[in-house]
Amino acid sequence: MIPFLDMKAIYTELKTELDAAYARVMESGWYVLGREVEAFEAEYAAFCGTEHCIGLANGLEALELVLRAWDLGPGDEVIVPSNTYIATWLAVTAVGATVVPVEPTPAGPNIDPDRIAAAVSPRTRAIMPVHLYGEPADMDAIVALADRRGIKVIEDVAQSQGSKVRGRRAGAIGHAGAHSFFPTKNIGAYGDGGAVTTDDPKLAERLRTLRNYGSRVKYVNLERGYNSRLDELQAAFLRVKLTRLDAWNERRRAVAARYGDRLAGIPGLDLPRAPQWAEPVWHLYVVRTGRRAELAAALDKSGIGSLIHYPIPPHLQQAYADLGLPKGSFPLAESLAETVLSLPMGPHMTPEAIDEVAAVVRKTLS
Repeated sequence: MIPFLDMKAIYTELKTELDAAYARVMESGWYVLGREVEAFEAEYAAFCGTEHCIGLANGLEALELVLRAWDLGPGDEVIVPSNTYIATWLAVTAVGATVVPVEPTPAGPNIDPDRIAAAVSPRTRAIMPVHLYGEPADMDAIVALADRRGIKVIEDVAQSQGSKVRGRRAGAIGHAGAHSFFPTKNIGAYGDGGAVTTDDPKLAERLRTLRNYGSRVKYVNLERGYNSRLDELQAAFLRVKLTRLDAWNERRRAVAARYGDRLAGIPGLDLPRAPQWAEPVWHLYVVRTGRRAELAAALDKSGIGSLIHYPIPPHLQQAYADLGLPKGSFPLAESLAETVLSLPMGPHMTPEAIDEVAAVVRKTLS
């Protein structure tokens, strides 16, 4: 078997340190918003290159609480990718704002800055680019456009921790970055977790209040807040993993490079190609083929895991049927949904495993 992502190998490599982190937290007697969270927030902010990091319960609430902290709501518009996981849209509609979907670039999976410019209206309050599959969006172009119009930018960094745009880390380029630490992410907890990174002290302060029932002092509630707190145990685990994140991302780049070499020239197979200005971290290795079902079946028969990210774009989900966006509304996102397939990827893939996956792909499609 070649799993889609080898979760057990991650634990095996870090077992001694993770077990020590567990014991440290359990013996402390303090499990919510304590020293481990404070330490992780400082360390992750330094890693990303921001002044502040606010630990939260998950990535979706990281997106949502930033919008709430900016007081976005009904009547406001937020530009989102048409090609993304539904969480991006859910954060916007949760605050009562309107999603304005924008198609990806023809060459890649991420939102197109030129199409963003065409979608801006007087009601546009924020742009929410997603760094999909571990490849960062063109943040320089997006931020330049936003700054000219006085629009906020929140980066969805859920799949791209550690990636860079022209030397700057994702999550430190927009006005805020929302991070998910779901277990399968490049840096994942052993449960849910999230964070926001920012250089804005006012935003950071309000997020710390909102995440804790609207309170900064116990039993004194300044506003109607939420319960969205990164817990001590997950923070301790994340501190261990953070020390390996750059090295693990380098391993992912080596896996992607070997895939690119072994899969080159296969008829009808489009390989991912990151722009020269981007330093991706290969959360996923996503190929495109019109024979996806056949290829996925062949991989499965050979004991090789694969997944589709994502089979239904948000505008075609029942959850957003009320928007009245029928099939054909966003053809680029729909084309991706019909042809993408994610091959096994992770920092513990061996060269032999990569070659075996590539051999099945070549045999099936050639």
